Amino acid sequence: MRILLFDIDGTLIDSGGAGQRALEQSFKEICSQDNAIDGVELAGKTDPLIIKEVLESINLQPTKTLIEGLHASYIKHLKKQMLITNTTLKPGVRKLLSALSNNGHPHMGLLTGNVMEGARIKLEPIGILDFFSFGAYGSDEMDRNLLLPHAQRRYAEKTGHTLPSESFVIIGDTPRDVACAKPYGAMSIAVATGSHTMAELRVCEPDVLLEDLQDTEEFLRLVG
Repeated sequence: MRILLFDIDGTLIDSGGAGQRALEQSFKEICSQDNAIDGVELAGKTDPLIIKEVLESINLQPTKTLIEGLHASYIKHLKKQMLITNTTLKPGVRKLLSALSNNGHPHMGLLTGNVMEGARIKLEPIGILDFFSFGAYGSDEMDRNLLLPHAQRRYAEKTGHTLPSESFVIIGDTPRDVACAKPYGAMSIAVATGSHTMAELRVCEPDVLLEDLQDTEEFLRLVG
């Protein structure tokens, strides 16, 4: 049985830009910097990497103290943003997660650039957090390509079973989701429900490319 690891933003949900607004507010609060994120690519990156790159773009040294302050501010503002933002599930997601949990996939996980607390804040209000019993997060590593071993370890801690990386499937909407599967021989499923088109994702050579997650039966067939 393959173990499924889902990305969050653009794959499972559309949070209406809540994370980006929260990050902008944190840079204004901590660094007195307006529009700090302008020109910085966000898609598929971990939260810590985004913070580091933004700091460098505004010529500030990414010290441990500064990063910790921005992180705490971001979480505070994200909670507020999620209360006023209309977060929606991507097409087919709730049906798919329910079907997977009822078809031999009781332990699904997350592999996301969000820090762990940010992932909870985004998924809990929309009612799908409980589908995921473990995960790997931006708070584990700044480099997304280093996250899969954390998911393996947490799966083993949760279930008592250690599985090779080839047993995992990474589902995401960016080239970085595809790239972080390749070093480990994990299966990658790219979905064009985020900011990248089918053509852009095809260039990255995912094992499977889907327009969205609406065809539950086909997805179940693909992951066995």
